[in-house]
Amino acid sequence: MSSTESRLQNFPASWFATVMGLSGLSIAWNRAEHFFTPGFCLSSLLLGLTSLWFMALIGIYARKIAKYPAEVRAELTHPVKQAFAPAFSISLLLLSVAYLQSAREFSFWLWSIGTVIHLGFTFFMLSSWIHHTKYEIAHLNPAWFIPVVGNILVPIAGLQHAAPEISWFFFSLGLFFWPILTAIIFYRLIFHPALPERLLPTLFIFIAPPAVGFISWVNLTGSLDAFGRILYSVAAVFTLLLFSQINRFRRIPFFLSWWAYSFPLAAMTIATFLMLKLTGQGFYLWIGGGLLGLLSMLIAMLAWRTARAVLRREICVSGH
Repeated sequence: MSSTESRLQNFPASWFATVMGLSGLSIAWNRAEHFFTPGFCLSSLLLGLTSLWFMALIGIYARKIAKYPAEVRAELTHPVKQAFAPAFSISLLLLSVAYLQSAREFSFWLWSIGTVIHLGFTFFMLSSWIHHTKYEIAHLNPAWFIPVVGNILVPIAGLQHAAPEISWFFFSLGLFFWPILTAIIFYRLIFHPALPERLLPTLFIFIAPPAVGFISWVNLTGSLDAFGRILYSVAAVFTLLLFSQINRFRRIPFFLSWWAYSFPLAAMTIATFLMLKLTGQGFYLWIGGGLLGLLSMLIAMLAWRTARAVLRREICVSGH
């Protein structure tokens, strides 16, 4: 087997997490442009690049499905890797949010396809968990939020595309499983051996459910109430907690899982700009601007490290 074919065979679905991070950056800049004037529409440029990258990844993974279906099935049933597969449908949902203002019909189709696929992933994962014969506590990590709790993302664009009952359905589904998985994952973290280095960046995913939940809740209710403030505050707590441990994360060798840093930080940035819009309190402008700058530098660094790892053939190899 040639080197190229071997890398295709080992091409993981977790690559779609890069689209999640890039989409989040595009949306964050779009929200920031309501408060800052960068001189040009950076969010549109970022969205175009993200869309092209997403299409490229779809082409590569479609080729893997056609040539190596056994490897795809193995990934979808792997107790750790399977949690990253719904990054594909989450990417569709995020792109639907990003295109909502500029291409409403295109956003509708992205949202519709993403919602249906993600619901399929959700029921597939729930059925797998309920009737399992393979899971152990060591397999658990925050990436398990993606397939089920990821449903709370649906209302952000969904309220513009379908009846509100549909958005409430998906929000309720995600919100119900968020505290359940949080409790189980914390039990795993406290009373069992530490996560492998490769999975440590997934701890940042703890930020995403309350941050995205806050955005969806405000969209669903149309106002900032006590529960919305609680959701934002919980997201802020996790952000501060993880930032306080930054030296631990800096010592981790580069893995593709580093992209788990990106979308949660983007979600917190977007949530902060929403708080600024709702409260008018100036310190949220400083927090949002700081987070946006950090997010932009982070994704630039991730793109560079990923490109370097690809050129060095350190990604998409057997055993990764």
